[in-house]
Amino acid sequence: MFFYLKSRSRDFFCTVRREVFAVFNPLTHDIMEEFLKSIKALLRENKTTGSNHSESMLHYTKLNVSRMKRWLKTGKLNADLVEKIKSIKEPQTWVILTEAWCGDAAHTVPFMTMLADLNPNITLDIRLRDENLDLMDQYLTNGGRSIPKLIAFDKNNNEVFNWGPRPEAMQKAFMEMKANDAPYAEIQEALQKMYNEDGGKSFQKEIIECLEKAPLEA
Repeated sequence: MFFYLKSRSRDFFCTVRREVFAVFNPLTHDIMEEFLKSIKALLRENKTTGSNHSESMLHYTKLNVSRMKRWLKTGKLNADLVEKIKSIKEPQTWVILTEAWCGDAAHTVPFMTMLADLNPNITLDIRLRDENLDLMDQYLTNGGRSIPKLIAFDKNNNEVFNWGPRPEAMQKAFMEMKANDAPYAEIQEALQKMYNEDGGKSFQKEIIECLEKAPLEA
């Protein structure tokens, strides 16, 4: 199983809706850096995550590595969101469902990890969608396995919030282009432009809204 976990010095056993989905072994190094290293290792073997290792999927994966590294270096965090994240007093686990080839994930997962790094009460778990379909299928979007998905759980394994796969504006644009039978390449180009212009602002605004709706004890 391909995953990365920032833990609080113990194994973490998690259940969702009474279904066990993982037993995690704690890692002590930087999760995002290890995630990127593993993707690069796959690329050296002309592979990506999942079962489709076509040239196009390898191309998207290479682009995503560059995008994620760029956001980790240049991404700016919303000051209000930073304060809300730092104010979380009880332990939470943030599960991220993603794949290396996912263009949407490249623009939001780096911000998820930067936010998790702000608070030692947040345990971060990055998981591959196709290796965790039991969990993925509990968080479908319009019946599809769209990613990324961020699912936060409290210390009692109750869901605090979930987000994804795209900020509302990007999702609306995606659905409109898809309804108009726009070519896949055209959709991807339009979304990438929107993400670049947005700079993570919409994602962070929506996470603020998620936290404001979350249970008070979270």
